[in-house]
Amino acid sequence: MQLLSKRCLVILLLIILTSCWLSGCISKSTSTSQHVVKDNRQFTIVTSFYPMYIMTLNIVKDIPDVKVINLASPQTGCLHDYQLSPEDVKNLETADIFIVNGAGMESFMDKVAQQQPDLKTINASHGIPLIKGSGNQEDNPHVWVSIEYAIQEVKNIGKQLSILDPDHSKQYQTNTAIYATKLENLRNMMHQELDGISNPNIVTFHEAFPYFAQEFKLNIVAVVEREPGSEPSASELADIIDKVRTSHAQAVFAEPQYSTGAAQTIARETGIKVYTLDPAVSGPNSPDAYINIMKANLESLKEALK
Repeated sequence: MQLLSKRCLVILLLIILTSCWLSGCISKSTSTSQHVVKDNRQFTIVTSFYPMYIMTLNIVKDIPDVKVINLASPQTGCLHDYQLSPEDVKNLETADIFIVNGAGMESFMDKVAQQQPDLKTINASHGIPLIKGSGNQEDNPHVWVSIEYAIQEVKNIGKQLSILDPDHSKQYQTNTAIYATKLENLRNMMHQELDGISNPNIVTFHEAFPYFAQEFKLNIVAVVEREPGSEPSASELADIIDKVRTSHAQAVFAEPQYSTGAAQTIARETGIKVYTLDPAVSGPNSPDAYINIMKANLESLKEALK
């Protein structure tokens, strides 16, 4: 009789365990494991190129579960005619958010929209008044070279990240405010050094500096190359040389990303010197990179114009 009772008890236990297994009563460890994986998944932000990358590094600073990937390598420079690589496409497929300069800088955006129609995109230049192109030229997209507009881009990125990733909203807002203050201090310092220059006439390498010149009241009398890599023709070079002479421009500025050949020719023909202005499209992967580049630009301008 006792043996029969024990057998009945064993059978009853087996029935209960089987029922629990089928109904999910003992799946707690599995569901907990899945929950941990989901919570620890990195939030992935992809940026289009170097200046957007540096801004975003500052905004996500000290947030361990947010990852930032930059598409174009720093060696790319400006995104003129940039084509997406297979690796770029793969990175965009894993992105939670894509941050772009906008204003026409990323010519590949139509392709991105076709391939990733649901990808959330932040346009950093939203609301910034653009310098209009003349004739058939497009609006100038190099807004980040102006420190004032760089501040606005940082604020745009921080605000949109706070909305699109509410889990980190407070940290984004704090970091945005800290970096914006650093940029404001940089802007004020540069105005103290550059305001009131007696002869602001300069020659720049390509169309990266109109916003910078507008901010610091410099006068770009000529541009060496409208598009990087497109050497000026003999007649264009002669025209630039003539403008330098008639305007009494004090300096021709090359960019560290490109050849200085044409700038050196202008310098030889006019007697002015070649200096460097960096549009901040390449450099180290450091949050302070943009500020350091602009400080170097300040020193170059002071040497050339004072």
